[in-house]
Amino acid sequence: MITLKIEEIKKLKSGKYKIKIDGNTIITYDDVLLENNVLTKKDIDNDVYNEIKESSSYYDAYYKTVNYITRKMRSEFEIKEYLSKMEIDNEAIKQIVDKLKTVGLINDEAYIKAYIYDSFNLSNDGPNKIKNFLLTGELNEEVIDQHISTISENEVKKKLAKIISKRINNDKKTSAYQLQQKIITDMINLGYDRNIILEIINDYNLNDSDKIKKEYTKLYQKYSKTLDDKNLYKRIREKLYAKGFDINEIQLYMNNLDE
Repeated sequence: MITLKIEEIKKLKSGKYKIKIDGNTIITYDDVLLENNVLTKKDIDNDVYNEIKESSSYYDAYYKTVNYITRKMRSEFEIKEYLSKMEIDNEAIKQIVDKLKTVGLINDEAYIKAYIYDSFNLSNDGPNKIKNFLLTGELNEEVIDQHISTISENEVKKKLAKIISKRINNDKKTSAYQLQQKIITDMINLGYDRNIILEIINDYNLNDSDKIKKEYTKLYQKYSKTLDDKNLYKRIREKLYAKGFDINEIQLYMNNLDE
């Protein structure tokens, strides 16, 4: 059996330990030193040396993962993905995950509940998008549905109405039809139900009268100096239609100009 000399054991400012064995340096932890009973020894055999290296890798992965979790709550799936990038075997990953579950640092139901609350209250995301994201993390669908169901339809409508109102008020150029279609598409992508979206949009009774007036004035100023009346109104009508305005609304507005 090979005997290796312990040349130095030094505690670092980080709280870790530097142990020098036959010219090889290992950064390790007090748990490892105590488990292998090396604090009072002058030499060790090769098996103990390998155990120190392996245990050091385990604790290094464990404490890095604890730090990873303390910065932000993580699911079991995320933790396994994080650990898979480290130089430890599957058995060590299982041990770390089990230990983190035991001490309460991994709790998928708590993660689901917190993610739903934060996403719904701190972002524009709707229930469907929130659920789909959670499902990509291999989380229990029944538990996801259970917690998403705590969000009432009134809460969803109130939040969605606020988002849609802001979109409508901030858009001064897009035609009513195009704006409505864009809002429907965008809100579905954000995770809201189509029927609820339509219900809220219909309350606004969108029309283009003000926008047509504004665009008409701009087009009139642009082309009135170079076109006669017949071609001028034809060009304006074509341009307004190309911008997505309803042809009947365009014609109604232009007819009213002649009155």
